[in-house]
Amino acid sequence: MKKKLRIISGILFILYLAGLAYFLFFSEKYGRNEVESYSYNLVPFAEIKRFIQYREVLGKRSVILNLIGNVIGFLPFGFILPLLFSEVRRLSTVFLLSLEFSLLVECLQLITRVGSFDVDDLILNTFGGLLGGILFFVGKAGYHCFSGHRKGREK
Repeated sequence: MKKKLRIISGILFILYLAGLAYFLFFSEKYGRNEVESYSYNLVPFAEIKRFIQYREVLGKRSVILNLIGNVIGFLPFGFILPLLFSEVRRLSTVFLLSLEFSLLVECLQLITRVGSFDVDDLILNTFGGLLGGILFFVGKAGYHCFSGHRKGREK
């Protein structure tokens, strides 16, 4: 059963990464066209504050896509990694890998000039990965609690 779960998790992770790459680098629907100049925000919470402050002007869809979308977009990253790799079964490791992966994505967006480097995206993405990790650990604890499985004691 564990081997099947790992295979399914691996396939889901590859599909997730492919979907994320498409959304972050190729989707014209979300403004992923190459721009001529570099675009970046290095001030923490500046864009988050702007989206909240001007939500009426920007529109609900834009606010939800930017703020909640960045969090939800990285939830699977934090949830699937511990399923795939036993070395990632610490929340601190999920946090660091989410931060590193988000930093890689933001740097690639800056270098390729598709999207922009935004420290607020880094914060929201990392939070999403961490939240995914928390959901994994809560789900794992619930599974062990309700199924009768305990560490070292299988039924």
